[in-house]
Amino acid sequence: MKAAQLDDIKKFKIVEIEKPKDKNKVIIDILKTGICGSDIHNWDSGSPKGLIMGHEFSGKVVNPASRVDLKVGDRVTALPISPCGHCEACETGNPQYCKETWNHAVGLSLDNPGGLTSQIAVRPDMVIKLPDNISDEEGAMIEPTAVGLHAIHLADIKVGDNVLVIGGGIIGLMSAMFAKLEGAQSVAISETNESRGKKSVKLNVADKWYNAKDPNFLQTVLTDVPNGFDIVIDCSGNTKAVESSLLTVKQGGTIILVGVSSKPIEFASVIAVMKELTLKGAIAYTKEEFKNCINLISNKKIDVSKFIDDIIPLKDTQKAYERLTSGNDSAVKIIVDPNK
Repeated sequence: MKAAQLDDIKKFKIVEIEKPKDKNKVIIDILKTGICGSDIHNWDSGSPKGLIMGHEFSGKVVNPASRVDLKVGDRVTALPISPCGHCEACETGNPQYCKETWNHAVGLSLDNPGGLTSQIAVRPDMVIKLPDNISDEEGAMIEPTAVGLHAIHLADIKVGDNVLVIGGGIIGLMSAMFAKLEGAQSVAISETNESRGKKSVKLNVADKWYNAKDPNFLQTVLTDVPNGFDIVIDCSGNTKAVESSLLTVKQGGTIILVGVSSKPIEFASVIAVMKELTLKGAIAYTKEEFKNCINLISNKKIDVSKFIDDIIPLKDTQKAYERLTSGNDSAVKIIVDPNK
């Protein structure tokens, strides 16, 4: 079967790989796979070479393995993580803290190919059946939706709070959407890409967007919100974004760091000290949050399909990554259909 494999810095190649044969895992025919911001980090670095990405997916069961509640043909998604199941983190419902969580994660490890191919193998305990009223595309959106929900839970937003989200990619838009649902009085997005910034307002997840490239960015923000934002959620993961967080959050405010950087980030800690800020990192989600997102989509409490910009065949994976990183395209979520 064909797969889009990471071959070099910012380069995929289409290769032939064998179908999975692990009888202890649920074998799934991939229907749709989302491209994630963390995938783009791997693509940017070209590492690890040979990786088959795709940890946001929907599919149909080919072999249910030990899952007696599943049958061939059932539509499913899954948590792509690989927690040990018996450490303190796992036993308290926080598998995202488990030291084993990312070691064999689907689409994030060399030994466990993800959805940029036709068929994958997933641990039985991570597979979740999809309700009939959730589309294949929506099924591939559950994972990033859960990331946004987890960030907002950590932010502990109160009714009437003013919230700034830095970064208008899919996680930023999801975070903004949930901030509104939690009762934020206003939600703004800071973005360097004008097309994405305008899109955040058009999609009604942000009330306003700020151009992070504007030399008067800080002055403009603090004119609108003189005391600073109650909550700032960084979904960019770079030094300038963290600096913006420190400068735009209010005294005693909270900063949630969702964006990931593989390089050191420098900032003047005196600002955090003098403002007595709370800084929290946010990684992935709990299993309960993942399931909550399925329920929210199924019950039509949230609409995630509006974030999908395009559905492409596997052969166009390279072009999709180039589009998402162009800096001027409004696209935030592109779905891959490996069967096209």
